[in-house]
Amino acid sequence: MSWWKCAMTRVTRADVADWARGLDEVLDRIAVRFGRAEPRRRAGAYLRGLLAPVERKNGWQLAEAAGDATPDGVQEFLSRVRWDAEAVRDDLQTYVADHLGDPDAVLVLDETGFLKKGTKSAGVQRQYTGTAGRIENAQVGVFLGYAGRHGHALIDRALYLPKSWTDDRARCRAAHVPDDVTFATKPALGLAMLERARGAGLPFAWIAGDSVYGGDHAIRRWAEDHRIGYVLTVTSGQRLAMRPVAGWLADQVEARPQDAPPVWQRLSAGDGAKGPRLYDWACLPYRGAAPGFQCALLVRRSLADPDETTFYLIHAPTGTPLCDLVRIAGRRWTIESGFEQAKGEVGLDQYEVRSYPGWHRHVTLAMLAHAYLAVLRRTAIGGRGHHGPRPRPPAADRARDPAPAGRSRRSASTQHRRGPRLVRLAAAPSTEGQTRSLAPTDPNATTTNQNT
Repeated sequence: MSWWKCAMTRVTRADVADWARGLDEVLDRIAVRFGRAEPRRRAGAYLRGLLAPVERKNGWQLAEAAGDATPDGVQEFLSRVRWDAEAVRDDLQTYVADHLGDPDAVLVLDETGFLKKGTKSAGVQRQYTGTAGRIENAQVGVFLGYAGRHGHALIDRALYLPKSWTDDRARCRAAHVPDDVTFATKPALGLAMLERARGAGLPFAWIAGDSVYGGDHAIRRWAEDHRIGYVLTVTSGQRLAMRPVAGWLADQVEARPQDAPPVWQRLSAGDGAKGPRLYDWACLPYRGAAPGFQCALLVRRSLADPDETTFYLIHAPTGTPLCDLVRIAGRRWTIESGFEQAKGEVGLDQYEVRSYPGWHRHVTLAMLAHAYLAVLRRTAIGGRGHHGPRPRPPAADRARDPAPAGRSRRSASTQHRRGPRLVRLAAAPSTEGQTRSLAPTDPNATTTNQNT
């Protein structure tokens, strides 16, 4: 049973009124993006349809939920009516910052697949997608998630276009792909999203992602240049000091003095469906960080199979406790939860559009609906909800317009330096030893006393 259905068992009239005010706030934020009354009405009906308990959030059922006899109006709204999905995406980010903002939040990069038939939908081809766990005919979207202590939401998206598409401009034009959209790798799409989030002044301190993004040097260099922390998964083939990380780890362990304390600590990376996600963790610093920061290799080892290991490259403020690094590593799973919720609750994958703009429009509104539910979840557990800070003015279209007067444009890294670097948590229990900080050693050191 979803959290939404659980909440319904304790609903009051005051709750319903508060939900309605919250949705009105969302619609007020994006109203300026629609020049006429009819598109604004369509946007409101579309969002309400995505939030309604209809079986599928496709054109026909959304039209029925809006009281229309045919899906023509819905299709026209997604395909032909003039409105800017990028500007609505900016409004989504300010909404999330206002209600879920956390200076120690984690931005999470990941992708998800949308299984499709045929060859006409923008970006579709036979490609691997984790949605199916195999190669299927699908579209793939790259997403940026926001995960903080108040909740998590999806805040940016980009449809991945394989070279088979970008090399065929006639095919792109048929799917209404703009002529200036060229091939970009998934990490390049992700880096553009990180830059947009930073440019928007979104509060965050960390980046997380799987090996597709962790293995990309440009993403890591960007975070280091802007003094932003990261906990990024890499493959066992990632190289440190000209050695694969697995071999580098073995070298460090072998060089470890026999009387040194053990490195492995048993810590939880957060609660899963079956309780705490317990693993053994080790953290070994290496040189190359900027002053005030430390680079390290974080290793996760399965309790059931000690040969099953996962590697992370770390860039963190010096002295960051291991339990905090583990917590941040665990935040990567929030985006997978977000995909599941957005597909199950608000129809993220249930669109019936083929065009490039249509995909971005539907997905953006589905993300906005999902963020609204995340804010309701916070309200339900006692957060500030819709009675919190006054909403900021609608976000400017950052591609073309300057920031509204009076709006702070401080970068995430500036916010990070002004406040505490970390949310200090109580040390998680360990069966191997006491929780220790990432060793405050010389940045040029290559070994640490956290080896076994």
